[in-house]
Amino acid sequence: MSRNFIYILAAHDHSGGFDFFDIILDALIDSAKMLPFLFLAFLLMEFIEHRAGDKLVSLLRKNGGGRAGSAALGAVIGCVPQCGFSVAASNLYAGRVISVGTLIAVFISTSDEAIPILLAHPDRAAVIWRLIAAKIIIAAAVGIIADIVVKIFKLEHDGESIEDICSESGCGCGSHGIWYSSLKHTVNIFIFILIVNLLLGFVMALVGEEAVENFLGGMGIFQPIVTGLVGMIPNCAASVLVTELYAEGAIPFGSAMAGLCTGAGVGLAVLFRTNKSSRENLIITGIVYAVGVLSGMILNLF
Repeated sequence: MSRNFIYILAAHDHSGGFDFFDIILDALIDSAKMLPFLFLAFLLMEFIEHRAGDKLVSLLRKNGGGRAGSAALGAVIGCVPQCGFSVAASNLYAGRVISVGTLIAVFISTSDEAIPILLAHPDRAAVIWRLIAAKIIIAAAVGIIADIVVKIFKLEHDGESIEDICSESGCGCGSHGIWYSSLKHTVNIFIFILIVNLLLGFVMALVGEEAVENFLGGMGIFQPIVTGLVGMIPNCAASVLVTELYAEGAIPFGSAMAGLCTGAGVGLAVLFRTNKSSRENLIITGIVYAVGVLSGMILNLF
């Protein structure tokens, strides 16, 4: 059983309360794992806006902003068992360095700790390649279609540049340089992520695994609808829970896929924090959820 899952179950002390230390430690560890991805994403954005020049800015945004290859690459990268990529993708999309299709592909293919958990279950290890292949195919297809639709109907519009984000946060990029401002942006988002993880850690500890398992067991064919919602909880613990339930035989593969396709980790929360268009964020969230549920229902038929 994974470290995250053990921490969640251990959050109850023997008197029926919470072990605050375990919950805080788990939140700190999960949040800290994203720091390198956050810093590199902001450093790239700072470099693009302030040092690379207009031609390089245009080139990077053109190649990352709607080509089929960019969404396919996002689908492959997202499958790496680390939720930091979805956080980095949210920041890069907010600065319009990558396209909406690439962002959606990363969100759908992100698996957090699903792969390590399945490796810990020898009887389920063989399903890993099936999981990875299905997620890459679904994520790439949906990402490419999203970019095509955006181009055909001319739905794309400029978002905030890193300069806009800097002026709002008062990081002083112009006077302190890109390293300082990247670090300050990273710390600001890290604090936000930590707060989210702390709140969700207490909620998950309060609810407990058994209650969730019993609830899902009684949903029948509607399981993917619920596991899809569970996957959207902006915390790595959500994918851990869904994967553990599948590994223990509590839910079928399709239901697990629904939760893992929607499980973008804290990436969705960061998207709402950094991208100013709430309508856009809701549409992206809706697409990710709908694709996850539909994929799960179809896979459960086989």
